Amino acid sequence: MSQHPDAIAAHGGQLVNRIATPEQREEFLSKAEFLPRVQLDERAVSDLEMIAIGGFSPLTGFMNQEDYDRVVTEMRLANGLAWSIPITLSVSEEQAASLQEGGLVRLDNPRGQYIGVLQLTQKYRYDKTREAINVYRTDEAKHPGVQVLYNQGAVHLAGDIWLLERSSHPLFPDYQIDPVVSRQMFRDKGWKTIVGFQTRNPIHRAHEYIQKCALETVDGLFLHPLVGATKEDDIPADVRMRCYEILLEHYYPQDRVILAINPAAMRYAGPREAIFHALVRKNYGCTHFIVGRDHAGVGDYYGTYDAQYIFDEFEPGELGIVPMKFEHAFYCTRTKQMATTKTSPSRPEERVHLSGTKVREMLRRGELPPPEFSRPEVAAELARAMRVKVLA
Repeated sequence: MSQHPDAIAAHGGQLVNRIATPEQREEFLSKAEFLPRVQLDERAVSDLEMIAIGGFSPLTGFMNQEDYDRVVTEMRLANGLAWSIPITLSVSEEQAASLQEGGLVRLDNPRGQYIGVLQLTQKYRYDKTREAINVYRTDEAKHPGVQVLYNQGAVHLAGDIWLLERSSHPLFPDYQIDPVVSRQMFRDKGWKTIVGFQTRNPIHRAHEYIQKCALETVDGLFLHPLVGATKEDDIPADVRMRCYEILLEHYYPQDRVILAINPAAMRYAGPREAIFHALVRKNYGCTHFIVGRDHAGVGDYYGTYDAQYIFDEFEPGELGIVPMKFEHAFYCTRTKQMATTKTSPSRPEERVHLSGTKVREMLRRGELPPPEFSRPEVAAELARAMRVKVLA
């Protein structure tokens, strides 16, 4: 599909498409029994899908050593283009030894289904501790992103990929909107400025406040909750999506918001992941991206606004998407409205804000979050989901 002159360019200039054509698919399927196999975990499956649909443009496959090394140390691909998270496919030493550079590798999902092909161009070892310190700012194994890194294979496989099977999402088929489609939707609506919003948590009043502040200055809002692999104690994706549906129905202008799923996995890389999330939304056609408090953070590994400061490490315009930076929002009991320290005269004791952890604890005790924190309909849905989980 040709780019509309008003559309923001994909990162690197062109939206990638690595979904096999019917002819390619037939050819790859005919070789199914003769190709060496690599079984992907949930995160690798979502990476494969995101590369194929262009969400990770300009990547056309899993990173080679030159790209990987420069991303880890400098947040750039080998050609100098900004990129902050390594996208790699790892296997054990034993499995790597059985694979030939220059050959094709069959990629299976965790259920053993043949879903993709890798043109293997390179095998290389890498330093896990170096990646942990550079990307996650810690080498502690208790960090969920570092834990995944330490548990993965010692050798990376590099090369272009093709996605053979693109099935409807089992839970959210109506919200499975690829970058080529989201861009068309923005054009159809006449939107020239679109702000993207990322979350892995249920929607609450602070999210709503900053989304609507952003919506005052742009044409449309692209709500893009992540539904790939997350931590075990995160609220499940189906619950989060129901909360969004409820909120959009009652509290948002219907014609100025598009809700879609982001199939990517969560890395919990804080500042680096904020850059990554912005570039992904650029590929979906967003011109702006909301960066709030402790974006993509976990525990106390990152400073409250580190994910905002990291955008200043790039030249203006280099990322090609505008970060919209927001302070921590809260309900102000003095002014009786949502606010931040930029707009509220309140003292700390006059501010109502709860962490995701505190809300999960309340729900586990059967308590509803207060209306100052969560819309009543959303709080009721979260409580219902928690009761179902407890009974299960």
